[in-house]
Amino acid sequence: MKEQKEQKNQEQKTITLKTLNKSCVWDIQENDIFRIYEAAERDADLKENYRHYMDIVRSAFEMEEVKVDKPEVLKKYEDRGFKIGTIKLDENTRLKLALKKRPIMRVTDLTYENIRHISAAKLLEVLDRNFGGGWDSLSQSIQDIIESGFEISTTTLPQDRLHKSGGMYEKKVDDGFDVLEIPKGTWVEAIFAKKKPMVEKPKMKYEEEMSEDEEELDDEAIEEREDEYEDDEDDDFDEDKLTEESYRTTFETDPDDLSLDAAEVSDDDEY
Repeated sequence: MKEQKEQKNQEQKTITLKTLNKSCVWDIQENDIFRIYEAAERDADLKENYRHYMDIVRSAFEMEEVKVDKPEVLKKYEDRGFKIGTIKLDENTRLKLALKKRPIMRVTDLTYENIRHISAAKLLEVLDRNFGGGWDSLSQSIQDIIESGFEISTTTLPQDRLHKSGGMYEKKVDDGFDVLEIPKGTWVEAIFAKKKPMVEKPKMKYEEEMSEDEEELDDEAIEEREDEYEDDEDDDFDEDKLTEESYRTTFETDPDDLSLDAAEVSDDDEY
C-alpha cells in the first residue's frame, strides 16, 4: 500500500502543464495545479493557450477568479473549501484563483475521464447514495462508464443464502471484489466491483516512433523526392498537348449512315 502511494505521488510530481489532460487532472489536488502553473511561468505557450489549460482544470475543479483581494473575501472562499493561489501569465498579468476539487457524489458525476481515478469502495459509496433499485436501475450510459473502469458482477439471493459458505459472495470477496448489498424485502442484491487493471494499448506500426536516421533526410534525398513530385506533375497535365485531336469524339460514325427521315415500320415490327 505504501509503495502504491509513493508511486502515485511520483506520478503527480511528473505531471506538467503540457502533459495535463482531462484524465490525469483527477489524480492531483488544488496545490498541485498552482505548482504546475508556477513551473510553467517562463513558458511562452502558457499565455497563448491559457484558455485550453483552464478548460482542462475546470473539468475536475470548481474555479473562480478572485477579483477582490481582501482578507474577508478570501476567508469566505476558504470556508467553502477553496484553495487560493496566484497564476502568473507574464510579467504584467497575474491572476488570483480559487480552486476546489469537484466531488464525485452522484452517479451523474461519473465520467470516462474520472472513473479510473476512484476506488471500488468509492464507487460503491456513490452507488449506495444515489439509488435503491439495484444495478439495472442505472441508465445504460452510466453502466458503460462504470464498466470501462471496473469489473462488475451482480446476484440477487434470499438474505439467508447470500453469505453461504463457498458461494459466489465468498469467492468474489476472496478475489478482491468490494461488495454493496441492497436489501429487497427478504432478498438482497449484491453488486461486486473490482478495479480493472490498466492495459496499455499496443501501438500500430505507423504510430511507432521513427528513428532519427529515418526522420532526418539529407539534402540529396529531399531533392530526389522533389524531382519525382515535379515529374509526376508533368505527366498529369501538359497544355502543349491540347490539340484538336484531344477533342475528337469517342464514336466515329459514317455520315452516309445518318438519315433524318424516320424509318418505316412494317406491321411485322410492331410488338
